[in-house]
Amino acid sequence: MSGNEPFDWSSTPAAVWRRHRSGLRAVRRLDPVQWGSLTGIEHQQQALARNTERFLAGKPSNNVLLWGARGTGKSSLIKALLNRYREQGLRIIEVDKDDLVNLPEIVDNICDLPYRFIIFCDDLSFDVGESGYKALKSVLEGSLELPPENVRVYATSNRRHLMPEFMSDNLKGHTQDGEIHPAEAIEEQVSLADRFGLQLSFYAFPQEVYLQAVDALFPDAVDRENLHREAIRFATQKGVRNGRTAQQFYRQFAGDETGLER
Repeated sequence: MSGNEPFDWSSTPAAVWRRHRSGLRAVRRLDPVQWGSLTGIEHQQQALARNTERFLAGKPSNNVLLWGARGTGKSSLIKALLNRYREQGLRIIEVDKDDLVNLPEIVDNICDLPYRFIIFCDDLSFDVGESGYKALKSVLEGSLELPPENVRVYATSNRRHLMPEFMSDNLKGHTQDGEIHPAEAIEEQVSLADRFGLQLSFYAFPQEVYLQAVDALFPDAVDRENLHREAIRFATQKGVRNGRTAQQFYRQFAGDETGLER
């Protein structure tokens, strides 16, 4: 389906942009993750839900950057958001970083539709010399033409400022009349992230929260002590405690009591 052909959003809650096809493709298999199944990120959930509900109601709302440690539920939160609000008119278009140059075209095709669209950029970051962030900037805050009221950008990233930060950039800063003036590279790094009015941070789970996530995935487990011991061992081997590790532990041992007793 090309960008100029009609797209049936009444029956399609999510789509991805495919540059080789120059258009949108409906997401065929939505992740069924539910809002209430996510643990350890309640504060982030509340903030994201409030912003999204304001957006759906036509009230002032922000673009959102979810940043922080890997595997802590950033992407899952966006997927659960769609499952929670799709019946209220929420639609999501996932756009890869390399396709951000097409953002103006994508937005032009949806700005007059009776739905509320989130442009979802997963694992977003830019390296030195990349210019795709310029198209993103224009959609976040507009240029001569204001960004449409029915479009917001939600992005996830492991980087707080979305761009690499080097010690040498700090050394290029200077002071004038007692005031600190950051180097241009730092200004460029911060200016992009600043366009996301709501920034939510995510961190690796403490052990207690990690075990809560494991318990939620194994509601019928009889021997909790053994379950927790094996879950901790699994996380230690992985080197990180987070929601992704809990999910991987579940996929390896769900329904396999023998595996947990080794």
